Amino acid sequence: MSAGSAAAAAAWQSEDPVVLLHFAGHTFEPLVSGALFWRAESMLLVADLHLEKFSSFARRGQMLPPYDTGLTLKRLERDLERTRAERVVSLGDSFHRNDGVDTLLDADRLRLLALLGRAHWTWLSGNHDPLPHALGGICVEMLEHRGLTLVHEPKRSGGRATIAGHLHPAATVVANGHGTRRPCFVHDGRLLLLPAYGAGTGSMNILGPDFHGLFDHAALEVTMLGRNRLYPVSPRRLVAGA
Repeated sequence: MSAGSAAAAAAWQSEDPVVLLHFAGHTFEPLVSGALFWRAESMLLVADLHLEKFSSFARRGQMLPPYDTGLTLKRLERDLERTRAERVVSLGDSFHRNDGVDTLLDADRLRLLALLGRAHWTWLSGNHDPLPHALGGICVEMLEHRGLTLVHEPKRSGGRATIAGHLHPAATVVANGHGTRRPCFVHDGRLLLLPAYGAGTGSMNILGPDFHGLFDHAALEVTMLGRNRLYPVSPRRLVAGA
């Protein structure tokens, strides 16, 4: 970590205490934005930006305000300013379609290029954007780093501990008769899933069928995103459904 990153880390530590995730021998700091900061590696991990999602819908006749990309990039700007991360890894589905690179508004393209100039970027291919692009950084199918496999689509296996995205995990809890559903980080010591980062993305309940067989529920750890803070939640409080 550079001297500038160390100074930024010290300044951050003087703010509100952070929630820590201990996964596969490493310590991570989940952010309320949905990003995951790996301080020891000065690396910011994000999943499922889905840039240009609304413009993609507009091209198919579903007219939605094309502001999702700008909102997502502003969120990234704040996280990079806060963490001073020297590396960014986007865990696939960075664009909603491969042609999203070509439909960026000029202001969004300039903002993204400025972000690419502030850190070393690695783009992992996803099911929405499997082809490499020429924006900057490097484009790869997966990345192995410090004993971890970083990839888009999660798979349960006996191999390396894995960090992935793709499923847009969310948790639902009930308190005082009212259900609350929020995006979440979830892991069982072998597989860690990040919530979708993009402003135009949805989410799926981690107790739903798309997650069956992925996790050892006896070892599950869940951290929900609140409006202004993070909430570690006991798996016993989770409910299925919405």
